Amino acid sequence: MAKPHNAASQMHQGETPVVKQKKEEEGLRGTFASVMLLGLFLLLSWFGVFVLFIVRG
Repeated sequence: MAKPHNAASQMHQGETPVVKQKKEEEGLRGTFASVMLLGLFLLLSWFGVFVLFIVRG
């Protein structure tokens, strides 16, 4: 029979839920920073193209 699939069964021995949550938050913090940098790049690119459009028009 299959074992139930839950978060408690996935934790390493001696790891508390608080420690696991902090590890997940650190990973999400890096993801958030990456998304913000990508968004900033896209915003600056669009602004640059818009300025070129206005100047050449």
